[in-house]
Amino acid sequence: MAPYRFDVISLAPNSFDKLEDLGVIGRAFLSKISVLKIHNPRDFTTDRYRKVDDEPYGGGVGMVLKPEPIFAAFESIPVCGRRRVLLMTPQGKPLEQDDLQRWSKEQDQLILLCGHYEGFDERIRTIADEEVSIGDFVLAGGELPAMVVINGVVRLLPGTVGTEESLLEESHNDLLLEHPQYTRPADFHGMKVPTVLRSGNHAAISIWREEQRQLRTKQRRPDLYARWLFKQQSSQSKIDGLFAKSMNIRIGNGYDIHRLVTGRALILGGAMIPHPEGLGLEGHSDADVLAHAIADSLLGALALGDIGKYFPPEDPQWKGSDSLFLLEKVVTLVRDNGWRVVNVDAVIIAERPKLKPYIEQMRNNLAKRLGVELQSVGVKATTNEKMGPEGREEGISSYAVALLERL
Repeated sequence: MAPYRFDVISLAPNSFDKLEDLGVIGRAFLSKISVLKIHNPRDFTTDRYRKVDDEPYGGGVGMVLKPEPIFAAFESIPVCGRRRVLLMTPQGKPLEQDDLQRWSKEQDQLILLCGHYEGFDERIRTIADEEVSIGDFVLAGGELPAMVVINGVVRLLPGTVGTEESLLEESHNDLLLEHPQYTRPADFHGMKVPTVLRSGNHAAISIWREEQRQLRTKQRRPDLYARWLFKQQSSQSKIDGLFAKSMNIRIGNGYDIHRLVTGRALILGGAMIPHPEGLGLEGHSDADVLAHAIADSLLGALALGDIGKYFPPEDPQWKGSDSLFLLEKVVTLVRDNGWRVVNVDAVIIAERPKLKPYIEQMRNNLAKRLGVELQSVGVKATTNEKMGPEGREEGISSYAVALLERL
């Protein structure tokens, strides 16, 4: 795996010499977890004085960095994988831990532009992907901010810190400051280690540490605490919103199957369909399994039972009934309970006849009775590959799924 690469464009290249002696950061460079390259814009000038600054147009105090040497230095740097260019400037976005974590994970190379004098020629800003500030103050140059970024990113790279778990509970990882830490002795100058930390009760210790993080942040960084509190409330609002939304929809399933017999019409989704053997579906009503499956899916979504509960086969008034009429009554029942049909999707399983020529007619009939648009009704047909009662042409079945929404 290639080392993480830093390229710094700086007029003070020697400022970075001591980074290789800086504890775990230095060891990361020595072990090639990361590499650091410094580029001096003066090396890319073309005049005898190696001039990198000039007077600003319009007048004013101080000098401004010229674009030509900066651009030339930048264009000499090879692209190494995923690259990000940062401009160190007091006008930039305040640096946060989230930025360091993002750059350590999402980039393979950071290029850091260090300013001097009264600032950059504005056209230099076009090179940068981000502008970064380490605080609301002005320094003599961008080298110290660049070193802060390098330090913060390198320590997050795999292999830099011996125990990577130690990075998880640090200050600012989730906006909260770190909890208080203690070591031996348990009593020093009358200052005692909290009893809970010596209890051996890890659950209690975890709770205490979280409470201390919140308390310390609230006392020392009320700005961070306010952001953390808002984030918690926003997350809870999202959860509450999803829960509330889930309580406003219902999904139901339906299934029906009827025997194929002679002397009966074959009706599916209200469409009269000729069977090559003159067969139709047996039943008390017109035995439209598609309409029945959809009706059962609507009733099932609201736990209202099935179609037989409302139109029992032993009741003579429903003998020979149009199943689309029964479906319409179910839709009315659904609305009376405070719900409306959003969409239905159904499949018919029949070996014969071919149903494709009748699908659109079925969809139109169903959409009209359900009170929805045509695109809210899905009907498909398939065979059972000669298997089961459908495959043996003993019957035709239908499955349906319905989505309801609270009115």
